Amino acid sequence: MKKPLTIAAAASLLAVCLTGCGSSIPANTVHSADDLVGKKIGTQLGTTGYIFAGDIENATVEPYNKGADAVQALKQGKVDAVIIDSEPAKVFVSKNDDLTILSDPFAVEEYSIAYKLGNDELGKKLDETLSELKSDGTLDEIVSHWVGDSADQVPYAPDANASRSNGKLVMATNAEFPPYESMDHDAVVGIDVDMMNAVCDRLGYELQIDNMEFDSIIAAVDSGKADVGVAGISVTPEREKNVSFTQGYATTTQVIIVRKD
Repeated sequence: MKKPLTIAAAASLLAVCLTGCGSSIPANTVHSADDLVGKKIGTQLGTTGYIFAGDIENATVEPYNKGADAVQALKQGKVDAVIIDSEPAKVFVSKNDDLTILSDPFAVEEYSIAYKLGNDELGKKLDETLSELKSDGTLDEIVSHWVGDSADQVPYAPDANASRSNGKLVMATNAEFPPYESMDHDAVVGIDVDMMNAVCDRLGYELQIDNMEFDSIIAAVDSGKADVGVAGISVTPEREKNVSFTQGYATTTQVIIVRKD
């Protein structure tokens, strides 16, 4: 069976120019957020980038199941720009020297853990544990392994002596969102995975990760198929109709990727 590509390999593939693409790719016409009016914008389906793009006047929003697919469409000239979170954007641009990120952020947002409406007991435990991970420096330590010039991408090691008496905690995610979650051969790795392993160490759970399409995560939590949704998920009024959210654990920005002039 063919193994899934790592995110670095997937991003590298995007750097290979398609045969015959040359002169057929239009010049970049997006130099600021104001230039998005009337343009064709690539986004990952179900993300806040997809939601925000829908508010741009006369813009055509092209949704893709994966952020990498939206970036490939940009390289091929099928879209004029891609709106995506800043950290994944950095990964893709680092592997594609014909792309760049506009200097002005498109929107600022905060990531939270989604859990089932009415499961206030779990929500309280998650919030208390997040507060502990922030105050004792564990969360900062996790992030430092995945973001920054010194990032070594060494995953958090779950405590072998921690109790797992509370059974499994099922985490729905989408492993197309580096450095928060991506595939490393057969394993899902990244900031969100490490954070939830640390949460489970302290709450006595065994973490089970279910990888799925991003726009299926909220439904999985709402239906009880997953206990939590953790995938760089921002709080929106529409999502709050179906799930509850913890405090934020990361602040990030939506950015605009374009072809270089």
